[in-house]
Amino acid sequence: MRKHQLDRRHPVSLPIIAVFSYHGPLMSSPTETAPSSRRRALRDILIYGVCGGVLIVVLRLTEYRFLVVEHSVEIYGALIAALFAALGIWLGLTLTRKKPATIIKEVHVPAQPAQPFVVDEKRLNQLGITARELEILGLIAAGLSNREIAARLFVSENTVKTHSSRLFDKLGAKRRTQAVQLGKTARLIP
Repeated sequence: MRKHQLDRRHPVSLPIIAVFSYHGPLMSSPTETAPSSRRRALRDILIYGVCGGVLIVVLRLTEYRFLVVEHSVEIYGALIAALFAALGIWLGLTLTRKKPATIIKEVHVPAQPAQPFVVDEKRLNQLGITARELEILGLIAAGLSNREIAARLFVSENTVKTHSSRLFDKLGAKRRTQAVQLGKTARLIP
C-alpha cells in the first residue's frame, strides 16, 4: 500500500521517444510534420559529423605534436638512414652493373702488292742509312722492343740504342712511331 501512495504523490513524466526506421523517424508528436522532422534529423547528423571531424583533427594534431616534437631526433635519424640506404643501393647497383662487352676483332690481312717491295736505294744513300740501321728500322716497324731486337741480332741493348738514335737523327724523327712513318714515306721499309 505504501508503494502505491508514493506513486500518487510524485507524478512521473516519461520522455517522448522517437523510433527511427529505414524511411525516417516516426513522428514524436501529432503536431510535428515529416519535412521538419527530416530537417531536424539531418541537422543532428551534420552536427555529430562536424564534432567528430573536429575531434579527429584535434587528435591528429596531438599525435603530430607528440611524434614530431617529442621524437624529432629519431625521425631525423630515420630519414638520414633511409637516404643513405637508398644512396648505397643505387651506388652499388651502378658500380656492379655489367657493362656490355664490345668485342672488336681485327683481322689483319696483308695486302698483296702488285709488285714486290723494293727499297729506294737513292733515298737510302741520300740519308746515309747503313744496312744495320735499316734492319733495326724494319724490326722497330715490326713492333719489337730494344731488348727483343738485341736478342734477335745478337748484339747488346746499348748497341741497338746507339743505332736507333743515329737512325732517328738521320730521319729527323723524335719517336719510334715517327721514324717508322718517315721510313715508309721514304720507301725504306714496306
